[in-house]
Amino acid sequence: MKNQIYFLDQNLALLLISSISLLFALIGILYSRKYQGLSNYLTAGKNIGTLSLTTSLTASALGAWILFGPASAATWGGIGSVIGYSLGTAFPMIALIYLGKKIRKTFPEGITFTQFIFHKIGKNLFKFILLLSVFYMFIFLCAEVTAVAMLINYISNAPLWITAAIVITSTLIYTLYGGLRASILTDNIQFLIIIILLLVCMYNIFSSDFISYRSITSKSGDLLSSKYISNYTAGLTFFIAVAATNLFHQGNWQRVFAAKNYGVLNRSLKLSFLIIIPVVFFMGITGIIAVSVDSNTNPDLAFFSILLKGKTELLYMAVIILAISLTVSTIDTLVNAISSLIIVDGKKINKNLKSPNALVIFLSIIAFFIASKGFSILYLFLLADLLCCAAVFPVFYGFYKRNLKERDLIISVIIGLFLGFLLFPSPDFSKSILVGTILPFDLFPQIVSSYLLFWSFLLATVGPAIVILTYDSFKR
Repeated sequence: MKNQIYFLDQNLALLLISSISLLFALIGILYSRKYQGLSNYLTAGKNIGTLSLTTSLTASALGAWILFGPASAATWGGIGSVIGYSLGTAFPMIALIYLGKKIRKTFPEGITFTQFIFHKIGKNLFKFILLLSVFYMFIFLCAEVTAVAMLINYISNAPLWITAAIVITSTLIYTLYGGLRASILTDNIQFLIIIILLLVCMYNIFSSDFISYRSITSKSGDLLSSKYISNYTAGLTFFIAVAATNLFHQGNWQRVFAAKNYGVLNRSLKLSFLIIIPVVFFMGITGIIAVSVDSNTNPDLAFFSILLKGKTELLYMAVIILAISLTVSTIDTLVNAISSLIIVDGKKINKNLKSPNALVIFLSIIAFFIASKGFSILYLFLLADLLCCAAVFPVFYGFYKRNLKERDLIISVIIGLFLGFLLFPSPDFSKSILVGTILPFDLFPQIVSSYLLFWSFLLATVGPAIVILTYDSFKR
């Protein structure tokens, strides 16, 4: 690998990856042997306590993406993106306190949130949300595997496909065998590893002699300025996109149903919220620190550029363990979540569906291919975000309103998608369907033409809400 900055022996790195991944697989299999049956596989017997549920919710939310995304966003979106990322990641935990109470009370035997949509709203919106949820989680799966493979390649020059194969295979083995029980137990262990190693990273960064508060404030440019517009647009963009998509994550809903009672769920969600915010905020701040140290830093590697600067081999190993723990905790959640949706709801879409796990394995093979080639799926991720933004208000407003027709909810989603797609940026982010294609740039103020993604997400989210609330008010 040309211009390699950090180096760890490739064989040592692969040995470490294999050992950690197989250890998690072994623990998951041995533990779940005594918890067989569909109830344990899908909802862990609906008997999970506060500590286990808190650590599982948190570990599942904090994937390998936190090592790249928040810091990278902060290098151009400033402190606003850091705040937006933090609140957006944590907000679903607060939303699920209220949504979870509603769905557990109304549908106590539930397993998936799409079941609730099917019975309360209708089969057409159900099909759309089911496919949307699977699509989003599949993209998330691809992103996680790609991120960890590229990180290990960056540190040790290990081939992408080897890391991807080890992580995917070991996770599939114990997750498809043990289901949610195995996922939650390994999450508990991974949470402890993640918190300890993040504290180690924090200590190493803030104890570095090349970092000071004065240099950060004086050399970070506009990233800390209240007059920097991107601070606001980036913050709102990340909050809207991350918060909306995570509400369609079946892994979160499984844990809503898995809680022993509502009191456990309430406490666990609040504790997870309080843990997630400072973790993501810290990771984002490292991007601003990295820019203050070197204005030409690679945004994707901002966190590592200051963490690993002049450090020892031992810290490289710690980063690998951290990355694998973050990745596996997220992948097992995604795999089990996709599997549960297919098992419970798949036949409502295709009556001939006979092997749900075969479909999960097929999707995992595609994720392996994408990761082994190092393909960027950022654009697909943003597309999934847009779809979720358009659906979030109609779906969850429909949880509470009895007199809303499925047709009206679907129309509002279509309107949101139409408005969002008009401003959704092209793959090179230079223009959109409306701005720069149908109409010239000159007709739009810079606040619109320079922040297409923000306006796209905002219109996709607000548009359906206005339509539904207006229609609802006229009916009274």
